[in-house]
Amino acid sequence: MPRPARILAFGDNVVDCYRDQNLMFPGGNCVNHAVFARRAGAETAYAGAVCDDDAGRLIRQALVEEGVDVSSLRMEPGTTAYCVIETPDGDRLFVGANLGVSIIAPSRADLAQLADFDALHTGRSSHVDAWLPRFAEATKVSYDLATVHAPDRIAQVAPHCFLIAFSAGGLTREQALALAQTARDAGARWSLVTRGSEGALLAGEAGVFEAPAQPVEAIDTLGAGDTYIANVLVGLLDGRHPETILQEAAQAAANTCLMRGAFGHAAPMSVDLTNMMSLEEVYRTTRPAKAPEEA
Repeated sequence: MPRPARILAFGDNVVDCYRDQNLMFPGGNCVNHAVFARRAGAETAYAGAVCDDDAGRLIRQALVEEGVDVSSLRMEPGTTAYCVIETPDGDRLFVGANLGVSIIAPSRADLAQLADFDALHTGRSSHVDAWLPRFAEATKVSYDLATVHAPDRIAQVAPHCFLIAFSAGGLTREQALALAQTARDAGARWSLVTRGSEGALLAGEAGVFEAPAQPVEAIDTLGAGDTYIANVLVGLLDGRHPETILQEAAQAAANTCLMRGAFGHAAPMSVDLTNMMSLEEVYRTTRPAKAPEEA
């Protein structure tokens, strides 16, 4: 039997805080990716930074329980990142956040191990775009641009990507196709566009493949997009047919919508929210991780 794909998720993490339930859940795009790719059959590792506080310990313990390698997880002084969530009608809504110590540049040890992995996953929330050329020299890169569809940003990121992903719930099919093609034209080998209840499409050298969403009475949609991306990356690395990949990813994403939090592991909320910022403030004030020439 061929060995499982090996994926390193590098970058962001948070605890997702549900104030109305007084619960927090481990999450963040890269943490979620490591878990969902592991559940999809890959061997995964997570490299990021948390603190030795209740939130950081929850993230670490959840990853360990999910079978994710945490040997590259750093413990830093400060505050573990958090995000405050509301779920009106099951749809997740981000209220505010604080990124704490989560924005980091790769260490020499992180870079040295890249060749041991079949792919590295990161995204816009990790703020490591300056490192993408280094990552791509060593392994395949998966990148989640989420709701960022600006052509200039795509042009910066796509040339380094084996897989680039977008969240595009408000786009028509024609607009989603155009977005996928823009990323392909910019250099991405595969381009994934998820459209919520309208399904998803995957564009590559062999053409465009589509799959409908699996209907479900959603409890919480948090993590559904991350589930989709992780399953698609694992499927592509395993060499499965794109239509099969999308069908399996749609089912996995639907399953995610049936639980609170991205992948479970609830704990009583133990986070000081007095330094919470609006998402606009977070994106306006966050500085990227140190660039290679600064590290």
